Amino acid sequence: MQKKKLDVDKMAKNFLKKCQQLPKISLAVVHPCSQDSLNGAVEAAQLGLVEPKLIGPEKKIRELAEQCGINIEPYEFINVPHSHASAERAITFVHEGACDAIMKGSIHTDELMRAVIKKDTGLRTGRRISHVFVMAMEKFHKPFIVTDAAININPDFMTKRDILQNAIDLVHVLDMSLVPKVAILSAVETINPEIQSTIDAACLCKMADRGQILGAIVDGPFAYDNVISLHAAKTKNITSPVIGDVDIFLVPNLEAGNMLSKQMVLLMGALSAGMILGAKVPIILTSRADGVRSRIGSCAIAVMMVNAKRLRQADTEI
Repeated sequence: MQKKKLDVDKMAKNFLKKCQQLPKISLAVVHPCSQDSLNGAVEAAQLGLVEPKLIGPEKKIRELAEQCGINIEPYEFINVPHSHASAERAITFVHEGACDAIMKGSIHTDELMRAVIKKDTGLRTGRRISHVFVMAMEKFHKPFIVTDAAININPDFMTKRDILQNAIDLVHVLDMSLVPKVAILSAVETINPEIQSTIDAACLCKMADRGQILGAIVDGPFAYDNVISLHAAKTKNITSPVIGDVDIFLVPNLEAGNMLSKQMVLLMGALSAGMILGAKVPIILTSRADGVRSRIGSCAIAVMMVNAKRLRQADTEI
């Protein structure tokens, strides 16, 4: 039975409406020195999602705002000389309890992440930091996640375990599905000792069976075609509850994830939102080429994450 296509615009509007009903969050915006990064933060504020702190070179950002017709007067401004100082100040705000989340502006990802992962002053937790693209497109019947496409270049087996658990936990926060279905991708669907990602997939599946990965149905390895296409799976005599109904695509490495996600956006019209998980607070990380819509969607996900954390803390205190 063929599943219905997803109405992406309707889904996005409903999700945004749900997030607007939650308390807004304080957002440290790191070096918003491009039109899209500045406008994304301002529009998210206007939609009632965030209270932004604009951190960067004040003169440059005010000139940009004037050129683009963006009103930044209602928002707190923290004047620092350059992008490195912007990242450091945002992390200081987190440690002081002055912001709930961080948003990457027009700063290189590696520059921001160097500050985030510093051993003594960064935002590390007991979990490996990883990145997800939360995506939706008309050709697939529900939203899904691609991970990791931006942080871990060539993750080993135990790093993949954390990458996967981070994504599963996010699905439960977003309530995308009751029990998410994970497809572990490789080049082939059979175990091949010469292809490490197939070995990793088999071990991750067994970890899920033994309760070392929680909250999901995990299967793999899969080649992309035989997990997304029921016809391809049938041709190869592959059966799995994951086929044609994936919530999380776990990719073998950053290169595969980056190419897959960008192909979905640029060739298949997918709407995407980018988040860093596993840090002390959500970190909104989209591509510098991503538009305002992607940044607003990412802010909405951060609102869900922060409020879920507040709820857990409240329950613990009772």
